[in-house]
Amino acid sequence: MTTAAKIAVIGLGAMGYGMASSCLRAGHQVWGVDVAPEPVERFRADGGQAGELKEIAGTLDVVVVSVLNADQTAAVLFGPQGVAPLMKEGSVVVACATVSPDFARTMASQCGERGLLYLDAPISGGAAKAAQGQLSIMAAGSEAAFDAAAPALDAMAESLFRLGEVGAGSAMKAVNQLLAGVHIAALAEAMTFGMTQGVSPEKFLEVIPQCAGTSWMLENRGPHIAAGDYTPLSQVNIWPKDLGIVLDIARNAKFSAPLTAAALQQFLAAAGMGLGGQDDSAVAKVYARNAGLTLPGDE
Repeated sequence: MTTAAKIAVIGLGAMGYGMASSCLRAGHQVWGVDVAPEPVERFRADGGQAGELKEIAGTLDVVVVSVLNADQTAAVLFGPQGVAPLMKEGSVVVACATVSPDFARTMASQCGERGLLYLDAPISGGAAKAAQGQLSIMAAGSEAAFDAAAPALDAMAESLFRLGEVGAGSAMKAVNQLLAGVHIAALAEAMTFGMTQGVSPEKFLEVIPQCAGTSWMLENRGPHIAAGDYTPLSQVNIWPKDLGIVLDIARNAKFSAPLTAAALQQFLAAAGMGLGGQDDSAVAKVYARNAGLTLPGDE
């Protein structure tokens, strides 16, 4: 059994809250940290520890950073109220945001200068798997970092991939996000194309998941479109950022990624329609608008 650890999870969004809850359920002392007071209060009511981050940072074994992007990661660690300078030597940062490999290496270097370990550990699986402790974590770093982060990793992950040196985790996440973003856009295109041919979203979901054209994203996001429910489990706004990171990496590698670029344009169009805060399946509304279709829920 893993020894109980002192863990802070910074960022209590849909993913972070589930990750913090999984660590709590595993028997660790867990502090939930967020700029918004409501999720912090709710997590404390669930059994999370009380106390401000600056007061307890020096006692922590693991700091899990589950924020939106590179800028927020850097601010959480090294900004004016950054946690890294307050952490004890030998403790570990587990950084989960989708960032470039170069950024991950920069953060690892800055942590190393302060005697801290760093795990480049982007995640996949969605909010439901985060809450169940069943994430896939694409992790990279030293053996010492893996050992130090083990209490949190064991609680949060169903699948833990050890990918080598820092940067490799973020590289693999970029590969995953390329596929995930393209698959969501492809689902939206296929479902609305079917509608032009008299194939209803309901019939589409009855047939296609049993056929070779299916994907995890199709089976997960397709029901959102069919139900007309765009409650943001994963927002449209995530994809201009993540696919932008993919294209930046591709550009530096002198690699052409035309499918990624095409998918990115659809998410940008969705954001331009004011859909950025909706579930990412709302990209189907771009296709529906252009084709003069009425989606379920928009009748």
